[in-house]
Amino acid sequence: MEVDYIIVGLGLAGLAFTKELEQHHKSFIVFEDNSQNSSLVAGGAYNPVILKRFTPVWNAIEQLEIALPFYAALEIQFKKKYDYPIDIYRIFKSFEEQNNWFSATDNPALSNYMIPKVINEKHIGVIANYGFGKLTNTGRIDTNALIEDYRNYLNKNNVLINEKFDYPKLGISNYKVDYKLITASKIVFCEGFGLKENPYFNYLPMQEAKGELITIHAPNLNVDFLIKAPVFVLPLGNNYYKVGATFNWNDKTKLPTEEGKLELVTKLNTFITVDYKIVEQNAGIRPTVKDRRPLVGKHPTHQNLAILNGLGTRGVMIAPTVAKALFNHLENEAILDKEININRFH
Repeated sequence: MEVDYIIVGLGLAGLAFTKELEQHHKSFIVFEDNSQNSSLVAGGAYNPVILKRFTPVWNAIEQLEIALPFYAALEIQFKKKYDYPIDIYRIFKSFEEQNNWFSATDNPALSNYMIPKVINEKHIGVIANYGFGKLTNTGRIDTNALIEDYRNYLNKNNVLINEKFDYPKLGISNYKVDYKLITASKIVFCEGFGLKENPYFNYLPMQEAKGELITIHAPNLNVDFLIKAPVFVLPLGNNYYKVGATFNWNDKTKLPTEEGKLELVTKLNTFITVDYKIVEQNAGIRPTVKDRRPLVGKHPTHQNLAILNGLGTRGVMIAPTVAKALFNHLENEAILDKEININRFH
């Protein structure tokens, strides 16, 4: 088999790059062994504000201008809904935070998102003694449904191989790569924290941050917005809510833990007073980078090997942008932004 590209990994990074290949009529084959599930356990929320300090997310506005049409096109393709607009209510902890909020709303880049007032609505079961800061024009992407539908789509088109990629079997020459019975012009690795096993890119400073979430059923918690406090509470419909997330830099397993559940419940109980039942718990490993920027670019020696990884907690926003940047870099020799180019770590 001869193709233009081999893709390794089908999280949000692999999905976004594969869509870029489809749009430019490039042939490909995808290897996916379902071992990396950070996209599937993510909250999937998108917003351009860091809610801890009320500062802008790096390049967020530009990312959203590409990401929202990207997901809209996928909704049309699969005749499914993936993008759910939802407001975000940040619980203020003090008058100082209220003042910081008002200062942040003066930023022109955020004026379309941050409402310049304190929201003092009362909601049964929610403690917010200092009110809320409200973000609008925000939402969430149902990454579980999207990736599952896209995986099925690739499978039906016979371009998905469900097996672990065997690095020693990769042959590299100046103009092509060979893997088993497949020849390709280039290979792109999008394998999340599986990067640690990749002999070509494991020199990059990726950190694994385990995250755990729970899903609760709370019949008396009648809110239709995302609550951001010590943890987030994301409405899923029918009185179900996703609650997360933890950050654990030491545990490298993908299994849910009692410690993770206890941390989430303890934080949740500081601002939610209604009864609820935990119906599900999930865990995954986030591929994060020390400078909070993705890993994009060509291998320093093998120019037909490339990487698209390290999207972090805001993968739904940044994936379409960096996928487009990498494609233009590989196909048109466009220069990568130095903030995402892996050359910054040479």
